[in-house]
Amino acid sequence: MEEKQSLHIENSLAEHLDLASLEEESYLLCKEFIEKAKLKKGQLFVVGCSTSEVLGEKIGTASSYSTAKALFKGISHAASEAGVFLATQCCEHLNRAIITEREAALAHGLMPYRVNVIPKEKAGGSFSTVAYESFIEPVALEKLRADGGIDIGDTFIGMHLKEVAVPLRLSKKMLGSAHLTAARVRPKFVGGSRAVYDESLL
Repeated sequence: MEEKQSLHIENSLAEHLDLASLEEESYLLCKEFIEKAKLKKGQLFVVGCSTSEVLGEKIGTASSYSTAKALFKGISHAASEAGVFLATQCCEHLNRAIITEREAALAHGLMPYRVNVIPKEKAGGSFSTVAYESFIEPVALEKLRADGGIDIGDTFIGMHLKEVAVPLRLSKKMLGSAHLTAARVRPKFVGGSRAVYDESLL
């Protein structure tokens, strides 16, 4: 009964969204992020996403598979074009575990952090559920150190970013009804007042 009620709520909320437009918007925002973060081929970025927040509801209360599918299609399209690896952050019920491609985990030496879990809408979140179903060889990881990230709906991705994270301003602050933030990373500065830095790494 509870599942049917939840599905009804999801469907009624999602009806007010143009999913094709949401897919296009997420694609363009991700493309903008990749360019501004200066991500290079083979690098890794993480996306945290609350579809509940995208629909204008409180995080964790109205998970929407159809909304997640539209967002994932747009974001993964941009990632694929740029040749960068996409990772998704699960919700707190899975301790914010990461879902990514086996190829990405191997390329970044992350297989020692592999864990055994399959995300579902109510335990992991719709976005990571869609990612797990869409990746060629999905793996779940306890942690990673990404080269940047996008946070849709204040899911807090900072624990999975390399040091030093730098806020990145995108052209939009909202995706659907969700607050949108992003970050790139840079190497730590060392030295004192006489130190000279490589400006291409700033």
